[in-house]
Amino acid sequence: MNTYPPSLSNFIISIDTFHGIAKCSKTEAQKIKSNFSLKYSLEIFMIMCAKFFYILIVLMAGLFPFKMQASETKQTFILYTPYTKISVPPGESISYSIDVINNSDEVKNATLALAGLPKSWSYEMKAGSWTLDEIAVLPGEKKNFTLKVDVPLKVNKGTYHFTIGADGLARLPLAITVSKQGTYRTEFTTTQPNMQGNSKSTFTFNATLKNQTAEQQLYALMAEAPRGWNVIFKANYKQATSAQVAPNASENISVDITAPSNVKAGTYKIPVIATTGSTSAQLEFEVVITGSYRIELTTPQGLLSKDITAGDTRKLELVVLNTGSAELKDIQLSANKPIDWEVSFEPSKLDRLAPGDKANVTAVLKASRQALPGDYVTKITARAPEADTTTDFRISVKTPMITGWIGVVVILAALGAVYYLFRKYGRR
Repeated sequence: MNTYPPSLSNFIISIDTFHGIAKCSKTEAQKIKSNFSLKYSLEIFMIMCAKFFYILIVLMAGLFPFKMQASETKQTFILYTPYTKISVPPGESISYSIDVINNSDEVKNATLALAGLPKSWSYEMKAGSWTLDEIAVLPGEKKNFTLKVDVPLKVNKGTYHFTIGADGLARLPLAITVSKQGTYRTEFTTTQPNMQGNSKSTFTFNATLKNQTAEQQLYALMAEAPRGWNVIFKANYKQATSAQVAPNASENISVDITAPSNVKAGTYKIPVIATTGSTSAQLEFEVVITGSYRIELTTPQGLLSKDITAGDTRKLELVVLNTGSAELKDIQLSANKPIDWEVSFEPSKLDRLAPGDKANVTAVLKASRQALPGDYVTKITARAPEADTTTDFRISVKTPMITGWIGVVVILAALGAVYYLFRKYGRR
């Protein structure tokens, strides 16, 4: 039996078939012809399908090694950080924590480099406290380093793209969006802009002065306070009228504000300003005065002197006045008296005294029996938790009447004795 190539065999079969058709009847010939056409069409379709799949397999075979190689490179060495696009204002610093992952079967040693970062920007790569340029990772392990990127103050608003690469083994695309237009500006801020107290209080505010410029600035510190108010600035715990701040640095400023003694209760706003020739910032403090506390001590007639006899008791009428704008509570009375003197008060204390009101108090003084004639000073104090006052009273001590008569009798007796002696012995 002869063997032929498939195409030649098909051709011979087709010739033989046609010869058979020629020898048959017309009906049989049509039937054979129809069967032959169907069979031949199916064979052609199968051949075309086979050629199509062959071409497809060839193409896939050509592309498959490249894809496998790329996939292998991508999977064996990876640079990873979870936050690849960050939005910040000008002057901020961003710290990326980047993992270097080695999924291969060998040690990978790669040089790290940053590409695409604008020239005015600065960056630093560190592992712990060391600056990093190259990294080696064992098979199946990962290492970590920090990438710090400093956004300058003078920068346009927009999104900036850059890439960190590892010697062609891996790339990590990053993006930073600058949220607003960069300017040369100053920030003057505080966490506590409001305080409340009485008129004798000192209100101390703590503020932060931040220089967000590229140059060192000497700020003049000023306050726009109402007349009679006192504002003191302190930098580095020293009283100052100016503060020097380095570029992109901050300085703590304390502000002491005191109100005048006669200030009325109410809310007062105190603007403070830090300014240079090129930049400035303003901060407003609010002081709430709850009322002024003042107290006075006097007598109904205004006389601050009294006479007393040694050993006697004398009453001194006093008047306690609330001359402030706030209520006084728990007013205590006391006296600084001479030795062996006694002083008591009726009443001993005042529970409360409204602004502008007065109260009468009686001081009971008892002089010492041994007190010599003369002037003595007794200090009487009226003290509330918020205010106090002390008034000096001059007390003149006089000799008792009986003591005077005794002195007269003694003098007369002495004169009588002298006269007697003169009469008795004078003639001799």
